[in-house]
Amino acid sequence: MIEPRRTMVALIFPLVLSGCATDAEYSSKEAGFTAVFNKTATVTAKEAVWIQNQNQARSAAAQVKSLLARRKTLDVETSVQIALLNNKGLQAAYADLGDSAADAWQSTMFLNPTVSIGTTGMGTPELGAFKTIEGMITTNILALATRNRDIAIADTRFRQSQLTAAVKTLQVAADTRRAWIGAVAAWENVGQLQRAQAAADAASELAEKLGETGAMTKGAQAREHVFAAELAGETAKARLAARLAKEELTRLMGLWGTDLDCQVPNGLPPLPKSVVRRDTIEAEALRNRIDLQVAKLELEATARSYGLTEATRHVTDLEILTGFETEREIEDDEKRTRTTAQVELEFAIPIFDTGKARMRKAEVAYMGAANLLAEKAVNVRSEARSAYEAYRSNYDIARHYRNDVVPLRTKVEEESLLTYNGMISNTFELLTDTRDKINSILLSVNAKRDFWPAEANLAPAIYGGGATKASAETEVAAASESSAGGGH
Repeated sequence: MIEPRRTMVALIFPLVLSGCATDAEYSSKEAGFTAVFNKTATVTAKEAVWIQNQNQARSAAAQVKSLLARRKTLDVETSVQIALLNNKGLQAAYADLGDSAADAWQSTMFLNPTVSIGTTGMGTPELGAFKTIEGMITTNILALATRNRDIAIADTRFRQSQLTAAVKTLQVAADTRRAWIGAVAAWENVGQLQRAQAAADAASELAEKLGETGAMTKGAQAREHVFAAELAGETAKARLAARLAKEELTRLMGLWGTDLDCQVPNGLPPLPKSVVRRDTIEAEALRNRIDLQVAKLELEATARSYGLTEATRHVTDLEILTGFETEREIEDDEKRTRTTAQVELEFAIPIFDTGKARMRKAEVAYMGAANLLAEKAVNVRSEARSAYEAYRSNYDIARHYRNDVVPLRTKVEEESLLTYNGMISNTFELLTDTRDKINSILLSVNAKRDFWPAEANLAPAIYGGGATKASAETEVAAASESSAGGGH
């Protein structure tokens, strides 16, 4: 019985000495954030920071204040930079990265052994006495045997957390960009409706005066009055939508309402002269989508866990106990001490639980992760195609309204004004043409408003960072709403 125990003791020391994994990256204050910074800076061209102390917080706050003070109107690039500096949800995602780094760091450490010491004694000084001191050190052999694999799993989870933090960074940047576009488009819509309101009010006053002279019927007057009244309601709704859109932008930038003194522009930029060709957008998305890389790491982690389950399917708790027993005797004023080494091995016998259920669970988990990865790849390709289709189609639609519809409506109005001045057409025809031109201008504004969010969705479709909202159903619904809104 002694020789096998000595063999187990010899096994444990090579395991202890072999643990030399570096933990510098896990224990660093940055904890892998540099990789997140580099990956996101390439896509956003902006600086992300991980705030971990008061000095960093003050520095970020000063940078935000400086960005806000530089300009009276807030452009989209400044909005995105402020969001990356000041969004508290993003800081929480970086804290999760630090938590994962701490877990990986913990996995590189050996389990602390358990030490127990006891003593027993009997007898009297007159008759002689002896005392026994017992000690035991317990450690888990299975944890030592699977240590390298545990470290590999923890490292995979750490790299997965890095990518998750990068996705969150891209998502905040994309959401802020879309929110800025939404706010600017909303205020541009307010401006167009206000101009239309002024024209409608003038037409309503003219109709009233013509009615007083008997040149316009009461029905025709009511038509102009109701058009002006409906525009007033639409303008009030548009102003409310603009204020709410700006509040959404303020939230994403992590600002209090009183902090945002500068205004957003009153109009979106003009359409670009040409569209960006993306003939290989599916391949780009498969190569660059960070959320797809996260799914790949999930499959890798599940596979490693599967191997770990297979290695421990029969033995789930294996501990080795090494210790000593010291006896001290006092006889005839002479002390005698004797120390005896002890080694014990404890493990569970797999009589009832053979580990087959755990093996089946690991297999199912792996198959599930593999299918989720395959589904993610299909979705990524579809989202990339949809995003580009929305981008290209919205550009063509907006350019059509800008180049064809609005100029034609303007021409119609000009000709109508000439015929009216020549007393060839009547006032009702002139007002009708003016109202139609107002509707065309509003449709053109809505078309341009639909293009810029589609353009902003290209980067998330290729690199990740949130839903692209570029499905055909969404685009058709948006177009229907724009058409309906432009008719009032």
